[in-house]
Parts: sequence; structure tokens; C-alpha cells
Amino acid sequence: MPESYPWEELRSRTKQFAIRVVKLYRALPRTREAQVLGTQVLRSGTSVAANYRAVCRARSKAEFVSKMGVVVEEADETVFWLELLVETGIVTGDRMKKLLGEANELLAIFAASQRTAKGH
Repeated sequence: MPESYPWEELRSRTKQFAIRVVKLYRALPRTREAQVLGTQVLRSGTSVAANYRAVCRARSKAEFVSKMGVVVEEADETVFWLELLVETGIVTGDRMKKLLGEANELLAIFAASQRTAKGH
């Protein structure tokens, strides 16, 4: 079996992250505040995967950097909404630990990639 390219692994990883965000949204309480915050995290969390797919199709370095900037913004926003769900007590920290960890890890990967691309 041939080795996969790093971007293919990240495409899969971001898609799995989006699926986990959808499952989180479905499991949220039906209170108004939980649904409002949930809608925000649903939008930004799934956008990470969709926009990363666009990064993979970038036709130039400038386009790559620009599209990666969108991914970084969406990943950072997702971290914010996940933290807010925990800090407001809507979701427990224990329940959110792995998903929040993955969000922070993806954010770090994408931010580093963007910095590297800008620097070359």
C-alpha cells in the first residue's frame, strides 16, 4: 500500500473532526443558549474541513496562503466556541477534552503551515 501524502491525512482528519462536531451538536441540550452556541460550532467546525479541501486545490503559493488563512480562522473560532460550551457549563470539560484537544492540534498544524508558506 503506497504511503499517503500528508494533505490526504489532514483531509481525512478534518473530515473526521467535522463529523465529531456534528455528533456533538446533535447531543447538545435543547436549550436556546446551547443551540445558539452549537450552531456556531457546527458552522465553524465543519468549515475547517470544507476549507481545507479548498487549500488542497490551491493553484499558487499566494492562493494557498490565503485559503490556509481561512482554515486557521475557522479552526480558531471553533476552539473558541468549544471553550465557551465548556465554560458556560453546557458541556463538561471531561466530555469535551478530546474534541477540544483535536481542535487545538489542528489549529496549531494549520497556523504553522501558513507561517511556513508565508516565509518561503
